[in-house]
Amino acid sequence: MLEIVMNREVLLLVDALAREKNVDKEIVFGALESALASATKKRFAEEADVRVSIDRDTGEYESFRCWEVMDDETFETPELHIKLGEAQKRNPEIQLGEFVQEPLESIDFGRIGAQAAKQVIFQKIRDAEREQILNDFMERKEHLVSGTVKRIERGNAIIEFGKIEALLPRDQMIPKENMRVGDRVRAHLLRVDRSLRGPQIILSRITPEFLVKLFELEVPEIEEGLLEIVSAARDPGARAKIAVRSHDARTDPIGTCVGMRGSRVQAVTNELAGERIDIILWSEDPATSVINALAPADVTSIVVDEEKHSMDVVVEEENLAQAIGRNGQNVRLASELTGWEINIMTVEESSQKNEQEFSKVRDLFISKLDVDEEVADILVQEGFATLEEVAYVPLEEMLEIELFDEATVNELRSRARNALLTAAIANEEEVEHGIEDLLRLEGMDEGTARTLAGKGVCTQDQLADLDADELIGLTGMDGERANQLIMAARAPWFA
Repeated sequence: MLEIVMNREVLLLVDALAREKNVDKEIVFGALESALASATKKRFAEEADVRVSIDRDTGEYESFRCWEVMDDETFETPELHIKLGEAQKRNPEIQLGEFVQEPLESIDFGRIGAQAAKQVIFQKIRDAEREQILNDFMERKEHLVSGTVKRIERGNAIIEFGKIEALLPRDQMIPKENMRVGDRVRAHLLRVDRSLRGPQIILSRITPEFLVKLFELEVPEIEEGLLEIVSAARDPGARAKIAVRSHDARTDPIGTCVGMRGSRVQAVTNELAGERIDIILWSEDPATSVINALAPADVTSIVVDEEKHSMDVVVEEENLAQAIGRNGQNVRLASELTGWEINIMTVEESSQKNEQEFSKVRDLFISKLDVDEEVADILVQEGFATLEEVAYVPLEEMLEIELFDEATVNELRSRARNALLTAAIANEEEVEHGIEDLLRLEGMDEGTARTLAGKGVCTQDQLADLDADELIGLTGMDGERANQLIMAARAPWFA
């Protein structure tokens, strides 16, 4: 049984434990202080905050009972807290959040019970050892982990590699794969959870990063910098896509990843429980990357909307099912891979959409510019879609339209600017009216009212329809004030 002694012998004990367990002396000092504080607390019938301080040079130690300084509103329990006014009677310079300390008679080591102290100390040391091992592992930046299933707990697998145990949750396993104790497993380091029980490594076999790391293992050209996997997307256990590019003109990126007779990609597929992998060529042109990502479906045409970050991809009727994939799998993976929202449509659907958009813009020009259908049709056919474009596109570009002379162009530009000005004035009047209505609300200020009105929330009823998160998003105010304003706006509902 561990014998704990006082003063100078305490220092010898700390030194011996630190060397035996290969941990910092400060960890052992902290463990001893915790053990002493825990034993000292048992003197009190009520809850108490006890702290013990060991002199690192002499081994002598002092004990204190502590109370945290709180204001009147947050003061809770007199056993643990003290009001600011009372604390300042003892120390006029003390501040909120600081502690009032009262010396206690230190207990003798022998009265603690050696076994209880031993448990506290060894637990602290075990925690420190585990933390040190984990830090060493993290410094190596090993994101691909290979280990053995040590045990299964409620469907989750505990993976052991070296001296480290990690958790592979059931929801991070590839669907339908069954693991047994003793199985060799590869996984990706997902994150490190830190809790009261110490740090816990969480692994995953379903992340796109795991797929990338497996290819890096199988394809040495990636580590050499000749190839790069730009992005990856997965439907775990079913299908995956990776986009690759070459930094060496002599290297075929797709063929290199596939390997001789498909050996490289097959090795990755086997690790992923038969997951089918599409390897596509990445391009600087987003539209080309999307077309490649939708392979093997043939694309007829593609329309890019930079503002919405989306693409309308047109395919023939017979290619529609292939482009979309089972349960939308192909288009979903292509969208995740490229980062673009992809809308698949047939030639007929595309024509209908174009006609609707053409009619919408033509009606806008007829209404706002006071022109006939012929002039409106010419503007749409030349690519104009908004009043702003008509008003502010350089004069030279509009003069290139064969059917328009300079007088016609100037008149159209003038009408477009007048229409925009009229709309802006109307919007300003609506905002001002909204501000007046919102300012009648208790707790509302002019700055907040203008912000809300400028974002389309112009009445108390519109404010009442929002939830707190929406109001916070629009204004950046704190949650308490957002709830107060919304409840004030909803008051008429309950009147």
